[in-house]
Amino acid sequence: MPMVRLGASSLRIKPEFLPTNRGADRYVIYWDTQLKGFGLKITENGHRAWIVEYRPGAGGRGVSKKRIVLGSASTLTAEKARRAAKDALANARVGDDPATARADGRAAISVSDLADAFITDHVEPKRKDRTASTYRRLIDDFIKPKLGTARAIDLTRAEVAKFHLSLRKTAVTANRAVAVLSAIYSFGDARGLVPEGTNPTRKIEKYKEESRERFLSVKEFQRLGAALRDAETRGIRWEPDPLKKAKHAPKPENRAVVTDQHAVAAIRLLLLTGARLREILHLRWLDWDQQRGLLNLPDSKTGKKSLVLNDAATAVLKNLPKLGRYVIAGERAGQKDERPRADLNRPWRAIRRRAGLEDVRLHDLRHSYAAVGAGQGLGLVQIGGLLGHSQPKTTARYAHLANAPLRAATNIIGDTIASALGGK
Repeated sequence: MPMVRLGASSLRIKPEFLPTNRGADRYVIYWDTQLKGFGLKITENGHRAWIVEYRPGAGGRGVSKKRIVLGSASTLTAEKARRAAKDALANARVGDDPATARADGRAAISVSDLADAFITDHVEPKRKDRTASTYRRLIDDFIKPKLGTARAIDLTRAEVAKFHLSLRKTAVTANRAVAVLSAIYSFGDARGLVPEGTNPTRKIEKYKEESRERFLSVKEFQRLGAALRDAETRGIRWEPDPLKKAKHAPKPENRAVVTDQHAVAAIRLLLLTGARLREILHLRWLDWDQQRGLLNLPDSKTGKKSLVLNDAATAVLKNLPKLGRYVIAGERAGQKDERPRADLNRPWRAIRRRAGLEDVRLHDLRHSYAAVGAGQGLGLVQIGGLLGHSQPKTTARYAHLANAPLRAATNIIGDTIASALGGK
């Protein structure tokens, strides 16, 4: 039974596990030398948690000891854990039973309450805003309506499987929702909000996710270019919803809507850089290193990175007026509370309809940028570098497109041989 003075330095302890109980999860507990009953539990897989052990009621050796987890050492400091241990021990001395109170609290907490705590105490402080927004959407739109009222301790694997099955028509959403639910229970386990091993998402088989590949052809690029020119000059005509009465709709010749210059520029930059949507919408003028021809992105999906600009993308930036600190000006451009533009949904829907590309998403423009590079014989390493991929396997989806130069070469050889065989 190792004894140490538990504090911040205790998190650097390298535990030694005895070669016993190999069939079970092995762990070691380091007890505090000053506060009896206060300890640090370290499992073989590296998880560290503050604990307190006590004898409830009148105490004495005739009463079995109880142990509660105060919290994970990764989220709870040693000093806060020590104070919590003192409080628990003090309560135990006057007849209270912290473990029973904790169990009652666990039993009472709902899936909805657990999800809220997960967002407030874990996701918002530790994850990017975009990730937090995705988690909130999955929780609010799917998890809470179907499972939120259930007590967290009572939710069964069968109920989670049924929930997963109910979303089978959207495989990606179904898998992501279960993954978030699993993260919620892992958080609850680490915080002592649910008993260890409660997670009901284990062994839920995920649906196979088909990767969507949509690349623009040369003719589609041409149609899109024409639509972009129309959008920023004479405008794109819109038609009233035939299912709704349009009593005061303008005359057909007055229905053309001109798209603002910054929205069109954003779409052009997506096409010419292969950047992600948020990388362009959140781009600031100070991120553009004009001298070196780089966009220095401080906080992209894969972390800090730089994108190399081509001449066409540079021309778009040079021709764009500076209305605020963001390149793509939003509604409050130039004001103190300026924020980046939220999306391009409305202008993109009109432009893609004008170009006859109804099935094309904005993210497909990034795929098309990479596809052109692969078709021109660029290596996957080069394409990955231009896109800012952190993993080579992410770029591997374009491998089959890199055969275009080889196909052209074999056609030259084949045509020459065929001509000779034909006596030409």
